[in-house]
Amino acid sequence: MSIHIFVPSPLSMKSPSANDDFVLKTIEDKFNVRLRVESRIPGNDYNAAIEEMLLANNPPDMWIDRSSDGASKLALDGVLADMTSFVSPLTMPNYFKYWANEKELRQYTIHNRFYRAPVPYDKNVYRSYYIRRDWLERLELEIPRTYDNYLNVLRAFTFDDPDGNGKDDTYGFTTSGNNSSLSTDWPEYVKNGLIYPAYMENNKLVDMTSDLRIGQVVDDILKVINEGVVDPDWFFNSGTDHIDKAVQGIAGIVLGESVDFALDANPASLQSRTRQSNPEADWVPFNPLGDQPLRAGVSPEYPFVFSKMTADKHPEKMKKIAEILDWLAGEEGFLLTHYGIEGAHYARSGNAITLLSRNEEGLQRSLGDMNIWTFFTPETPSVLNLQVIDPALTNRDKEIKSYLARMPVKQKLGTALTPPVGIDVAAFRSRQNELQVKMLFSDQSGAQWPAYYEELMSQHDGYQIIRNFEKQVKDASKE
Repeated sequence: MSIHIFVPSPLSMKSPSANDDFVLKTIEDKFNVRLRVESRIPGNDYNAAIEEMLLANNPPDMWIDRSSDGASKLALDGVLADMTSFVSPLTMPNYFKYWANEKELRQYTIHNRFYRAPVPYDKNVYRSYYIRRDWLERLELEIPRTYDNYLNVLRAFTFDDPDGNGKDDTYGFTTSGNNSSLSTDWPEYVKNGLIYPAYMENNKLVDMTSDLRIGQVVDDILKVINEGVVDPDWFFNSGTDHIDKAVQGIAGIVLGESVDFALDANPASLQSRTRQSNPEADWVPFNPLGDQPLRAGVSPEYPFVFSKMTADKHPEKMKKIAEILDWLAGEEGFLLTHYGIEGAHYARSGNAITLLSRNEEGLQRSLGDMNIWTFFTPETPSVLNLQVIDPALTNRDKEIKSYLARMPVKQKLGTALTPPVGIDVAAFRSRQNELQVKMLFSDQSGAQWPAYYEELMSQHDGYQIIRNFEKQVKDASKE
């Protein structure tokens, strides 16, 4: 049996060869399948690749949807299978024991049908800005704790030669606009009270990227752009280009969203990559808005979906995929995909998992190429009652993890947000992005946002979308 799946790939990942991929071999032997795994870094290219396969009438059998509407349009277009027969506590016991519950799945329905299920997610929050502490020390500056201090650091990182190379080649902040949108990485959102990605305030839903305060956000962003203290090519950066620039020493502040984003123990982290060329580099987390939360609590986000074409013609494939996913969600699959082979990559004593040294025969180093297999489960071993001991964690790493654990968090919504039947949220978001880009580059002002907002809400179903989202949150709270 041949199975084709399409999943996001981690940043800075090199896929292992089929001969070296012990996870692939284990799955194929255990489940008697030939598994084809395709991946892309999440972003426009990822969504375009799936769309191309769908247009060619050759969809993957299973994929993780990263579209802005949570697969709602695909459900309406009739390309998604009803998952009722394939995803249940009976067919996927590990998934329901450790990661999901039937209430979440009820809230995750689209148009009252079970077309999607949430990918297991880390319920902890790691969204934080990171700054080059070695640059600050060279310039005799403190880590900024207010927005005004942050602006002063942007200027110093741009004009005061923080890397000491005598060249005018650094900037304060960078992000990626993917040539299409106003990135949500900008701290100017939080400065204006807009917390990622949405939250309830005064019994009303605040959608971060379409709120009436966006006009002021744009004006504040234009100030730092016009002052020349941010990467001038931010809008044309795509995917992880901005992280690459931070690694190269072009910018001294970026946003990170994973616990290992700048850990020494992660060979692919911002810190490890930067130190390959600059051993003195020191990236540390900080909040330029003091104690203001940078995001709301995590709720289910990205779903996995099944192809209706495959389900209609080969329902046995769907059953096999459910078995594989459930194995990934259980202890055996979790250990293999996150920590490798017992005895080669880790040692076990009861529930304690001790990772072996990366220098020991080079075995642990190869795991960096296996990260694609963590697409279905986050790095949260405590969910399975496992305790991981990583000797590679430095004191600096422990300080970073402690800082992230203490960061304030806005109350989470408590449910996934699904658009109303027949409403194209992707079109709404596309027009939203067009109007915001127009303010940045044509209007060069946020003054027109109230008028643009009215167009967006009245002519592109914005009022209906937000009201529907708000109702879902209120209904979930009643449950």
